[in-house]
Amino acid sequence: MRILVTGGAGFIGSALVRHLVLDKGYDVLNVDALTYAGNLASLRAVEGRPGYRFLQADICDRAAMDLAVADFAPDRIMHLAAESHVDRSITGAADFVQTNVIGTFTLLEVARVYWAGLAADERDAFRFLHVSTDEVYGSLADTGLFEETTPYDPSSPYSASKAASDHLAKAWHRTYGLPVVVSNCSNNYGPFHFPEKLIPLTILNALAGEKLPIYGTGENVRDWLFVEDHARALDLIAERGRVGETYNVGGRNERQNIDVVRRICQVLDRLAPGNQPREELIEFVTDRPGHDARYAIDATKLETELGWTAQEDFDSGIEKTVQWYLDNDWWWQPLRDAYAGQRLGLPTGAKAA
Repeated sequence: MRILVTGGAGFIGSALVRHLVLDKGYDVLNVDALTYAGNLASLRAVEGRPGYRFLQADICDRAAMDLAVADFAPDRIMHLAAESHVDRSITGAADFVQTNVIGTFTLLEVARVYWAGLAADERDAFRFLHVSTDEVYGSLADTGLFEETTPYDPSSPYSASKAASDHLAKAWHRTYGLPVVVSNCSNNYGPFHFPEKLIPLTILNALAGEKLPIYGTGENVRDWLFVEDHARALDLIAERGRVGETYNVGGRNERQNIDVVRRICQVLDRLAPGNQPREELIEFVTDRPGHDARYAIDATKLETELGWTAQEDFDSGIEKTVQWYLDNDWWWQPLRDAYAGQRLGLPTGAKAA
């Protein structure tokens, strides 16, 4: 099996590459532009492995993508390359439109031309997996779950750009017959997570004895998915998912942001005791513009149709995650030196707290 993964040096992408190479023994071409969140150190475990290749290239570069696909001749393309941080999209939306919309369009066109030139049996077996987010669905009330048929209602420049890319992927299937499958996931966490997101930022700030900022009142709810569970799901969806279908991937682990931070503090206080209870470092700051109240995924279709189940619940996953950061400062310290956790995405003229 030959799989081309875009964005394979990112958080979810690197977990997928490690799974495909180490657990499945597949040949993998990892295509990544190595923007700020791309980190080849996350792939140290697969460096030098037979069948693994890395190509630094931008998915918006049509010539580079044509050459990469023609040379590698993949059986599947798993498309994860994206700008993904809501806060950054608020003040830098252009990068999100360029990568998430134009980049996806470019890759779909490259895949369409490549697929059309395959022999009949190879065309039948080929798959293009487009990996997306639950944020395209907007915000939930106190009850209910996102299903695959939930209407799109994105709130941020990030989620709007991902919604656009989802529609492109589905249109390329309906119009051209390209064998596309789409996945939409809940919030991921785990090892190798760039420290701008809530969980790694909280862990590293708490270790350093720095404030733990929480937007608004901390009551916003997210459904948390351990990244290695997600990687297994993506492999399964690409292998067995029905062409033209969408599969939601969620951990069934809803938590308010304040409870996530408190749980991290409790685990850290036990594993690496400090001079004070780390919950005392919590501070509430000005809320994010357009902050969705609640996300929650109904993963029934994935669980019943393809037989996937999450192996980690939130407590076991967060324990593994905290321990990983305690054991792997070689990975996160250089990132921390470059990005110290400063507030991103503030509206013009707004203050951080």
